[in-house]
Amino acid sequence: MLPTPTVRSLDEKVYDPAEDSFLLLDCFEQDQGYLLEKFPPPHTIPLVVEIGAGSGIVTTFVKQNILKDGIYIATDLNPHACKAVLETAEENRVDDEKLESCQMDLTNGIKNKHVDVLIFNPPYVPADEVPAVPETDDDESWLDLALCGGPQGMDVTWKVLHGLETTLSKNGLAYILFCARNNPMDVKRDMEQLGWKVDKIIERKAGWEVLSILRFQKT
Repeated sequence: MLPTPTVRSLDEKVYDPAEDSFLLLDCFEQDQGYLLEKFPPPHTIPLVVEIGAGSGIVTTFVKQNILKDGIYIATDLNPHACKAVLETAEENRVDDEKLESCQMDLTNGIKNKHVDVLIFNPPYVPADEVPAVPETDDDESWLDLALCGGPQGMDVTWKVLHGLETTLSKNGLAYILFCARNNPMDVKRDMEQLGWKVDKIIERKAGWEVLSILRFQKT
């Protein structure tokens, strides 16, 4: 088993690593062979982007253990999370010359089919609406952005799914986490009808919730 990165005590406005975070770590450990076959080192230097990186534990883990030669961009709307990503990388002695933390909405600043590996632990909890972006750094509601995903918990996730065509490289992969209430098998069917290859990599019961991670790639 690969070691779990150490995360410093986080600002209360940043999402603490939880069952969904650790499921992503297990997913990448399980899929390591497939990723190294797709992006063999040292000849391939993949661009890895994590959306909504939160504490940075997933980006740090993948950089340390899976795609060590990759270039990493961790994005988050939350400025406190952007800071936490760099702190987690530093805590675990990750080479930050190939790791950037950027405050942005999803992948809006990354276009032209450059992303080789996209990682997304979305705000998947069903809620009345997706929260508005706070106007000040000291607003207490920053954490809500990491949790609330609209009535089906899918508002933000569908934005990412519909943008994969213009985000992923020719051989690009997207790893996206879902809860059972998001109806991931319906998502799989719908995306396959749009010409995507979709595989369920891992699934786990976490308390009262069932979480799964799907891998998307162009056919």
